[in-house]
Amino acid sequence: MQQKPLAFRMRPRTIEEVVGQQHLVGDGKIIARMVKAKQLTSMILYGPPGIGKTSIASAIAGSTKYAFRTLNAVTNNKKDMEIVAAEAKMSGKVILLLDEVHRLDKAKQDFLLPFLENGMIVLIGATTSNPYHAINPAIRSRCQIFELKPLAPDEVKQALLHALEDEERGFGKIKVEIADEALLHFAQGSNGDVRSSLNALELAVLSTDKNDRGVINIDVDTAEECLQKKSLVADKDGDGHYDVLSAFQKSIRGSDVNAALHYLGRLIEAGDLVSISRRLIVIAYEDVGLANPQAGARTLAAIETAERIGFPEARIPLANAVIELCLSPKSNSAVIAIQAALDDIQKGIVGEIPDHLRDAHYKGAKELGRGIGYLYPHDYENGWVPQQYLPDKLKNKQYYQPKKTGKFEQALASVYEKLTRKR
Repeated sequence: MQQKPLAFRMRPRTIEEVVGQQHLVGDGKIIARMVKAKQLTSMILYGPPGIGKTSIASAIAGSTKYAFRTLNAVTNNKKDMEIVAAEAKMSGKVILLLDEVHRLDKAKQDFLLPFLENGMIVLIGATTSNPYHAINPAIRSRCQIFELKPLAPDEVKQALLHALEDEERGFGKIKVEIADEALLHFAQGSNGDVRSSLNALELAVLSTDKNDRGVINIDVDTAEECLQKKSLVADKDGDGHYDVLSAFQKSIRGSDVNAALHYLGRLIEAGDLVSISRRLIVIAYEDVGLANPQAGARTLAAIETAERIGFPEARIPLANAVIELCLSPKSNSAVIAIQAALDDIQKGIVGEIPDHLRDAHYKGAKELGRGIGYLYPHDYENGWVPQQYLPDKLKNKQYYQPKKTGKFEQALASVYEKLTRKR
């Protein structure tokens, strides 16, 4: 009898074995609480392929010991659903994973609805489509809707290592040595699709001959062949992963759109959405900063969109963000200002907080001189009145030095200069 694929064998048996999706299955989170209380309701799980929809469904079944059946809304007919319904009547409850639930036709839907109403069938619908757009309201209204996220490379790596170590379901009984670069390539190149990474790992192990020590060695070349994706993080041509990230940020800082798009393309090909997202947010605040403060919010919106739709479409909002950041005026004045303040603090240059600024909301504060003489700015014209806020030791310090590279910071500089003169 042919062995089932590794990705199938490694499906979690309980909620605790689920890799990723901790916002749903982590300790104290909604699905974990439902399982613990044995109070299951029908739900729709949506997100990109291979990130754990079927795994969560099978883990729920394993954790609750209910019967678990899998059907497809397109390929299985109403008669198949009648068999599940008959089993539910016999056992009292069946968990039904219905793949492509957005393709459920009216006849199948009408048959299922009474069983969802009485709780005999707990439907776990799986879909890659937004359920608010693609699923009939009659089904949607009877289900909780949970969005799954692509797995981070570290989470995919965790699943791969588990498969290599598990003696019962994985390759734990086989001597496999995998290069760090190969493991990283499987983890990053799958774009958060753990099924794809496990399939590639299985192909690598089964297609590689043992060496004279009886060991299967998997290098990055094998990983590339089995994942059918070129590794751009293995430093094969002298450009290491962090070198690419560095060049990416420096190209945006230097306003070179074409170079920035080139390095973005390398990172996209490596499937490293996590690193792209982190670096773009840093750039928006570190390099563009107050010269175009709206860029930060728009960059975050682009990243959230990219994370929701996944690759390959994610390249579009990411490119939008990169082009805007490249062509925005640049200012690192906020970075310089906070670092200057931190430098003083770390050197012990702090001083006493002026008495008129100290907390005066407790009995006896007045006797200690706390809060006395504080001038409430809202009581004055334009909401401002000159008074000392810094400690005496620092009262003439000016940490913020505006850079007039954008209209917004030019306006801030004008206000700052007027206030500084009046103090």
